[in-house]
Amino acid sequence: MATATKWVLDPMHSEVQFKVKHLVISTVTGFFKSFEGSFETESEDFSDAKIQFSLDVDSIDTNQEARDGHLKSAEFFDAEQFPKISFVSTSFTKTGEDTYALAGDLTIKDVTKPVTLAVEHGGVAGDFYGNTKAGFEITGKVNRKEFGLTWDGVTEAGSVVVGEDIKLIINVQFAKQA
Repeated sequence: MATATKWVLDPMHSEVQFKVKHLVISTVTGFFKSFEGSFETESEDFSDAKIQFSLDVDSIDTNQEARDGHLKSAEFFDAEQFPKISFVSTSFTKTGEDTYALAGDLTIKDVTKPVTLAVEHGGVAGDFYGNTKAGFEITGKVNRKEFGLTWDGVTEAGSVVVGEDIKLIINVQFAKQA
């Protein structure tokens, strides 16, 4: 029987980014600056990978302090009561030569829902220090209201202030553990 290889996220070479429509006419980009993740796999092509990932809500950064404060407040993420957003995979299925469908349970606040994200495998390479690294880009979309992020603002003219769909763009590098 094959033994599982563990891979751990390298935060120095990874980023978690999100985009949301503002006033329907433009897009605001934000980041989570503190996160961790790992996966275990028995296969060379990662197709059986079991993945877990979490991020610190308090590390949200939209390049605007007042907005970040609002996002951390009880009206949105409620960072004090729910400090982490987490994801645990239920499947990682090869869909093409370097592409996968990543299905799993996403938990935001006290709501857990299944999501499916697209993954592009960038490859495996060695670094200067003899570590084996694997790179992935994960993209997808979630509806914030499904996770209890229901705050809404509407301008006098009737424009919605914050869009419902949140685009996720996650670039991660994992280091193979000996």
